[in-house]
Amino acid sequence: MAFDFPIRKIIHVDMDAFYASVEQLDNPELRGKPIAVGGDSDRGVVAAASYEARRFKVHSALPSVTAKRRCPHLIFVKPRFDRYKEVSDQIRAVFYEYTDLVEPLSLDEAFLDVTENKKGNPSATIIAHEIRALIKERTELNASAGISINKFLAKVASDINKPNGQKTINPEDVIQFLEQLPIEKFFGVGKVTAKKMHAIGIFNGAHLKVRSKESLERDFGKSGAHYYNIVRGIQNSEVKPNRTRKSIAAERTFMKNLSSELFVIEKLEAIADELERRMLTAQSKGKTITLKIKYSDFVQQTRSKTIDRFVNRKHDFFPIIEELVYQDVLKESVRLLGISISNLETGEEKQPLSVQLIIEF
Repeated sequence: MAFDFPIRKIIHVDMDAFYASVEQLDNPELRGKPIAVGGDSDRGVVAAASYEARRFKVHSALPSVTAKRRCPHLIFVKPRFDRYKEVSDQIRAVFYEYTDLVEPLSLDEAFLDVTENKKGNPSATIIAHEIRALIKERTELNASAGISINKFLAKVASDINKPNGQKTINPEDVIQFLEQLPIEKFFGVGKVTAKKMHAIGIFNGAHLKVRSKESLERDFGKSGAHYYNIVRGIQNSEVKPNRTRKSIAAERTFMKNLSSELFVIEKLEAIADELERRMLTAQSKGKTITLKIKYSDFVQQTRSKTIDRFVNRKHDFFPIIEELVYQDVLKESVRLLGISISNLETGEEKQPLSVQLIIEF
């Protein structure tokens, strides 16, 4: 099928159970066993789960108590983000051997635009295979990949043959693929929206495609135009190598609720130390300081202040945090505290991306 918009060659690379796989790599005794990266306390949360644990429906963001109930022999491992970043840097080095158009989404996944690439290889499918092989050779870890004409399709495709596989959705197959795709798999369709779509008879892309743009905008507001375009393979979002970070944060959930401002300040001291470390690692400064408070009844509150200079050191931003703490009385006892710095200073200039019309995948 011919499209009336530029055809790009986009790869989405997604590491398989990354944090858990790194832990199993570094500790052979954990291999083949169900492990969860995260805290095992009553208020802990699973950050990542090995495929052995996933068989028991243990997954990221699951409360640790629920994870232990589903898998009584689950092994909890404390996260080591410095180690994960070290491995992530090795993986990104592989990406840059093929293209400078790399948009990291997290430590374990990224988009690559290989429409024009350093190897001069016209096949994005072959490039994805080579990248996965190099990652395996250099890190001993498995990666999956999706290849297609835009970021949305590449991301959907990367999940199809997981783990340790890849899937190409060729330009001529895009429309048929989208028509058969369950509506829950469409970007921007969460549980609430999917339920609303089901209620009006939209269960897959084919059902979505027969709806007019006007009716979709009437039912789903501004998102309606997005749904109208995406089911037709239209997504013009480019791979952005200089993806601007909006904020840097650190937070902590406590075993016991905090009942006074003095206890809150004490805990915020340690959180501020961690935030300073993250700011310095990112080589970033910001002007807006935000305090996040989650109470024992799960009500969440934020208090922010913007100052007239960029800061990243604790001695500069912590007095603002103290001011925000005493800005208002605590409503209840506190179960979570967080600090974030936004309105970040950046000197990065966005470069225009060149697109070449090559159809071969």
